[in-house]
Amino acid sequence: MNDIIRIGVDTSKSVFQLHGVDAAERPVLRKKLRRRDLLAFLAKMPATRIGIEACGGAHHWAREFRALGHEVMLLPPQYAKQYVMRGKNDAADAEAICEAMSRPRMRFVPAKSAEQQAAQMLIGMRDRLVGNRTQLSNAIRGYAAEFGLVAAKGLDKIEPLLERIANDRTVPELAKQLFAAHGIEYAQLKQKLRAIEAKLMAWHRDNALSRRLAEVPAIGPIGACRLAIKVANPHGFRSGRDFAAWLGLTPKDHSTAGKRRLGVITRAGDESLRQGLVVGAMAVVQQVRKGRGRASPWLPPKLAAVALANKTARVAWKLMVSGERYRPGGPSAASLADRQDSAVLASSRPLRAASGGGLTASLDEACARRLQRSRRRTKPRSGSNRESAMSSC
Repeated sequence: MNDIIRIGVDTSKSVFQLHGVDAAERPVLRKKLRRRDLLAFLAKMPATRIGIEACGGAHHWAREFRALGHEVMLLPPQYAKQYVMRGKNDAADAEAICEAMSRPRMRFVPAKSAEQQAAQMLIGMRDRLVGNRTQLSNAIRGYAAEFGLVAAKGLDKIEPLLERIANDRTVPELAKQLFAAHGIEYAQLKQKLRAIEAKLMAWHRDNALSRRLAEVPAIGPIGACRLAIKVANPHGFRSGRDFAAWLGLTPKDHSTAGKRRLGVITRAGDESLRQGLVVGAMAVVQQVRKGRGRASPWLPPKLAAVALANKTARVAWKLMVSGERYRPGGPSAASLADRQDSAVLASSRPLRAASGGGLTASLDEACARRLQRSRRRTKPRSGSNRESAMSSC
């Protein structure tokens, strides 16, 4: 087996299928192994390239294979699937992985360390607790409305609502007992969430990259932690535009025959990263609407938030790859060398500018022209055309 140059491994819980080829692309290895035999078999082989789909447990196996001296490449499953000829079985999947990893234009997923996965688990626990808290608060509001008791929006209105229910004589005793049980569960969720967020803030304070990202407007400590944890290799993106496209903050391209046609925002990539950037941008827009900045009069708030999230993603990418700190007064000298990214750093400030300037006016005029051209080319059936025009500014 000394002539094997590439091995595709289809992973599962207990059974692993291997497919290897030689320098002439001839299959020379087709083998099915149990979990307990996999590492022992690969330890006897000379160092080679091994491809795995980036799925559950893939980062663990990547670390194990690298410890044996092999070069490991993680492939997105949607890209490897295209190389399955016909049928669906473990052998065909391993062969498709082996074929896909040889393509020069293939994109790979950087393998995470055990520490990065532990931090990502912390983020996941917080998201789950936030979802459970939202679900429980909505249930309390819905049940209370059945007894004629309503409350204003906000999590701070849940506990006063439970007190009103406990003191209301029209609510049956059985319902009060159930509401009391919901209240105990709600208090426990809040306590768990505070503990998780305390650990996350401690991680944030100990991570230099996360602290630098938190200095950018529209990126808070939670968003900075997400970016620092989930973007394992920011140098894998050619530019901030590619990074924003990976996050799903750019319009979908349907161009053909020399005609450029942009659709709705793709919403591809990691949902939590994109959501954090958009929520942070909405916070900036809300401050503008309160009179603490200057906004474009023609720009709807949600479109402004998506556009600002796009710009913020590019700024975050530049900070990650350059190691610089965010400078609110203007881009750094190193950033000025890159005209595209310096424009991104500068254009991230028009919403929070205290007074109008030439840069803000030029951006508004350019975006308005794009919006007018988009309306002339397409039928005004929905707001997706305006969203596409705005997001490309």
